[in-house]
Amino acid sequence: MAPRTVLITGCSSGIGLALAVRLARDKQRRFRVIATMRNTGRSGALAAAAGPALGRTLEIKQLDVCDESSIRACLDSIPGRHIDILVSNAGVGMAGPLECQSLAAMQNLMDTNFFGLVRLVKEVLPDMKRRRGGHIVVISSIMGLQGIVFNDIYSASKFAVEGFCESLVVQALRFNVAISLVEPGPVMTEFEMKLYEEAERADYSRTDPETAEIFTNVYLKNSRDVFTSLGQTPEDIAEHTLRVIEAARPPFRHQTNVAYTPMAALKHADPSGALITDAFYKLVFKYDAVLRFGLRAIRLLRWNAQKVKAGVRLLGFK
Repeated sequence: MAPRTVLITGCSSGIGLALAVRLARDKQRRFRVIATMRNTGRSGALAAAAGPALGRTLEIKQLDVCDESSIRACLDSIPGRHIDILVSNAGVGMAGPLECQSLAAMQNLMDTNFFGLVRLVKEVLPDMKRRRGGHIVVISSIMGLQGIVFNDIYSASKFAVEGFCESLVVQALRFNVAISLVEPGPVMTEFEMKLYEEAERADYSRTDPETAEIFTNVYLKNSRDVFTSLGQTPEDIAEHTLRVIEAARPPFRHQTNVAYTPMAALKHADPSGALITDAFYKLVFKYDAVLRFGLRAIRLLRWNAQKVKAGVRLLGFK
């Protein structure tokens, strides 16, 4: 069987880089990977990680999801514009008090995270429908299912992504085109670390002192514990995404972190929203010390589990 052509956006770092390398180095050589990024001047890390796969099963191309002409130029450079699997991964983040964020920055985030996906799908879907085959994989977020405090605009962009895909999937299935949402929780990437470093240095004078205090001394501190305790690596997400791509019947939604399953279940258990709202309020404002203790206990358990796995590998067991 000929290798399937996979176009991935946002491959200069993080999840996009990890997934591009994972697919390109597939032992069965099932994939031809077109790894794209807005600025190919930042392709050094990807090229180094790909190693001998570069130029064989992996090709690097320029693509800016905010520029329709850039998307078309990239697709026009591919024989027959034939894409078997589109992985929409490019995105930007935003966290902080709403009053401190400019409308221009919010619009830029929506242009990348939501309209970037729409532009891509508009270009690849017609050919997939004509061929009656294809797979659109969207790297979404658990925040597309449940909003998280101080992530108002980022959550809104992911809710838009989820609604768009949920509406489109029924039509797509008629043409044998699969759509899958991969929904990670916290992921330890350069993208995330830079976002929180910038948040720690930002000016919060445009909001009231109490809100600024909650964000800097409650949210940011808890976020660090969440990332170190529950965070996954880009390689973890790449493996989950590969499973979605490999599936005989690809799932519409795939959550990568079981720690967030109860949160999604709690939301759907109470249509009024009171249960989940009350739970989050208490976690943030009443039981934050218990939350931090629990997260640190999870971190210790994960560290011990990793040590056991390393020991097993050293002994030659799988």
